[in-house]
Amino acid sequence: MPRPKKILNDPKEVVPELIDGLVDAYHGKIKKLEGAGALVKTRLSKKKVGLLIGGGSGHEPLFGGFIGENMADGAACGQIFAAPSPDIILQTTRALNQGNGVLYLYGNYAGDNMNFDIAAEMAAEEGIATKTVRVWDDVASATHQNMQDRRGIAGDLLVIKIAGGVSANVKDLAEVYRVTCKARDLTRSMGVAVAAGSIPETGEPTFELPQDEIEIGMGLHGEPGVSREKMLAADTLVDRMLERLIADLPFQAGDEVCLLINDLGATTFMELLIVNRRAHQFLGAKRIKIYDTIIGSHCTCQEMSGFSITMMKLDEELKEYYDMLAASLGFSKM
Repeated sequence: MPRPKKILNDPKEVVPELIDGLVDAYHGKIKKLEGAGALVKTRLSKKKVGLLIGGGSGHEPLFGGFIGENMADGAACGQIFAAPSPDIILQTTRALNQGNGVLYLYGNYAGDNMNFDIAAEMAAEEGIATKTVRVWDDVASATHQNMQDRRGIAGDLLVIKIAGGVSANVKDLAEVYRVTCKARDLTRSMGVAVAAGSIPETGEPTFELPQDEIEIGMGLHGEPGVSREKMLAADTLVDRMLERLIADLPFQAGDEVCLLINDLGATTFMELLIVNRRAHQFLGAKRIKIYDTIIGSHCTCQEMSGFSITMMKLDEELKEYYDMLAASLGFSKM
């Protein structure tokens, strides 16, 4: 398999250079702290509960691109597909702490879990209160009974959107944690891939997939899915994915959901719209109301070709925070 072409300088400098480009694109609204990977808003409201998101780079605009108004206050960014170090997380935590503590929000991966937990212990020693919400929306990665073993994928965006809204309006860390947990627990995702992404430093693909096959339930880094099959028509594929998502919560007739169709990196907007068309047809037949639709590249894996579908069930409380205006480089809601 030929190595993908990438527009880079030194492959070893990808992360610092992408972070510099990210900061430049915000035009002074965020800043990079001394050292690699720690990004925070330039201005923070007094007594605000800080919202710190983070994880490995290589999934842009996640995570740094979701800092903004009624979104995250800061991001701790690791190397490509690698967790940020506890020191970077702690440095960002200090910068975000306005006296009411900091909520950690990130995808459920072993390295992130370990490093954020270490940082939380160090923050506690300094008198900074933290709480942690791990996103585990990927239904393909573990059974419903073992939900806490599931991976976090594109559902991160919807949970960040809710957490950003509540943390901007509620000054109690425990309450921000409660609402964010509810959003997380009402979110389900599933992804598929037709071609692999690659690691910039090596150029090697994260997995191999024959030209005529598709991986159903693919993880964000190339982790195995639930099945590998011959290519399927878009409608057949979407139906199978939604059947799995609906059964898992379960979603029921009369529910209202936010629908996210996420590009994994190299899928065209045309294809995403075809997926969205079928999703609306399928959910309409199930009498599940689509409250809002988001389509685009939000949680990616380099040039991986494929997409994920996410649904978050909304109640009146979550609608209030979901409807709030939001502005960040990677996602805005007007």
